[in-house]
Amino acid sequence: MRLPERVLTAIVALFVAGLVLVPTAQIVMRNLFTLPFIGAEELTRFLLICLVFCAYPLVVQNGENIVMGEIKAALPARLRAIINVSISLSGIAVTGFIGWVTAMNVSRNLANATPTLGIPFWIFLGAALFGFTGAAVVHLIHLRKPPQADKNIAV
Repeated sequence: MRLPERVLTAIVALFVAGLVLVPTAQIVMRNLFTLPFIGAEELTRFLLICLVFCAYPLVVQNGENIVMGEIKAALPARLRAIINVSISLSGIAVTGFIGWVTAMNVSRNLANATPTLGIPFWIFLGAALFGFTGAAVVHLIHLRKPPQADKNIAV
C-alpha cells in the first residue's frame, strides 16, 4: 500500500472511530451523568458524510465498487478489455463532473454553517469534492491498468 493510500485509510479509520465514539459518549453522558451532549447528532452526521466521501477513492482504487464480474467473465477477452476502458472513461466523466459541480457549490456556501455546532458547510462539500475528484484521478490511473481484473467473481 502506497503512502497516500495509507494516510487516507488512517483518516477514514478515524472517521469510523468517531462514528462509534460520539454516539457512545452521548449515551454515557445522558444516561450516567444526565448531561446533554449538544450537537452529537449533528457531529455524527458530519462524520458519516466525511467518511463516505473520503473513502470513495479507496473503494475505486481497490476495485471494490459494484461490478458485474460474472457477466464480464463470460465475455471474450477483447470485449472485456473494451468494457473495462469504457468503465474507466465513464467513471472519469461522471466523477469529474460531480467534482466540478461540487466545487461550484463550495464557493457558494462559504458563509453557511450547521445550526447547532456551526460546522461550515464547505467542510461537507469539501469532503464530497475530495471524494469525487480523487475517484476521477483513480479512474484516470485505471485507464492504464484497470482494476476490473475479474477478481470480483463469485465462484
